[in-house]
Amino acid sequence: MNNTPSVSGSSAFSRQPRVRVSSPADVLAVVPHLLGFHPGKSLVVMGVGRPRARVQLAFRYDLPDPPDPVHAADIAEHAAEVLRHRRLSSVIGVGYGPGALVTPVADALAAALREAGLRLHELMRVEDGRYWSYLCQNPGCCPADGVPFDVRANPAAAAMTVAGLVAYPDRAALAGTLAPVTGAAARSMGQATHQARERAADLIAQASGPGAGRPARLLVEAGRRAVQEAIGTYRAGGRLVADEPVAWLSVVLAHLAVRDDAWSRMDPGFRAAHLRLWTDVVRRATPAYLPAPASLLAFTAWQSGEGALANIAIDRALAADPGYSLAQLLRGIMDAGAPPSAARVPMTPEQVAASYDLAESGAPEQPGGQVKPGCGRKGPRKQPSR
Repeated sequence: MNNTPSVSGSSAFSRQPRVRVSSPADVLAVVPHLLGFHPGKSLVVMGVGRPRARVQLAFRYDLPDPPDPVHAADIAEHAAEVLRHRRLSSVIGVGYGPGALVTPVADALAAALREAGLRLHELMRVEDGRYWSYLCQNPGCCPADGVPFDVRANPAAAAMTVAGLVAYPDRAALAGTLAPVTGAAARSMGQATHQARERAADLIAQASGPGAGRPARLLVEAGRRAVQEAIGTYRAGGRLVADEPVAWLSVVLAHLAVRDDAWSRMDPGFRAAHLRLWTDVVRRATPAYLPAPASLLAFTAWQSGEGALANIAIDRALAADPGYSLAQLLRGIMDAGAPPSAARVPMTPEQVAASYDLAESGAPEQPGGQVKPGCGRKGPRKQPSR
């Protein structure tokens, strides 16, 4: 659908805590923790599935402002398609904002879900610490002036926080965790990046000299070593503190063979360490070298069930390079609500190296690989398994 709206914050959970919710107030208390931030002027859609009627997916849309029936219908149809694709049995919808903005989208969602044969368990509007149900007609429990609630005082919210699912005040605050360094730190990284570029140019020149191997061979080998060393440091609980190794890593990742080597090493068992690594690189990389680490961060955030963070990382990558196709690929996957279980590494490091060697040698392509070299600016030839 050409007018499909972007899902600007989503979570498909891989580490969802077991928190029992038994009331609308409980549901509203956990929503910010499912998304990673407190939503505003938004429609949040939650898909409930088996076993035990658990929330399997939560995603968010910006409300059309001013109201737009066409945009509202696009949001509703997209939400219904995502939920139907995931085969979720029941749906909860929550609109945040004034009735003039929420109600047109809520009505469109209810109609789209009926059309898709999906059960709407609850549909609410939230504003100024009160909620209203679009489904409840009993003034005894659903008064006309709304039901007051306190998200922060709710035990369900406290349980989510204890489980490590922190809720930032808003999406901008979450995005701030990836904000680029400024001032002296930015100037120092700029100098380190200039030196890294010169180092890369020297390696390419050496590889291109008389009797040398293929151009960039030495750079790729040095880049793969840098990737392995950085990953090993973070898996061991350490961090790249100095500017030079971060700048070098950002520069070598601009080579697709190095970036895909890093991608292939994103074992979900170490996703917390990988999140720290790519967050550090994204915050410190200069704009020209941002798309690769930002895309790797997006992939790792997807593995971790942190859809909002993944989307913010994709935003950073595409702001630096709108044509960066790995970021575009991940944006499409996130918009489709794919679960973290689908975030499998595309190849082993050995397969990645062999694939690039084969491509550089000019030999006929062999079957078996899921992702071939070149999933950078020119676009992927195959997508990772979903």
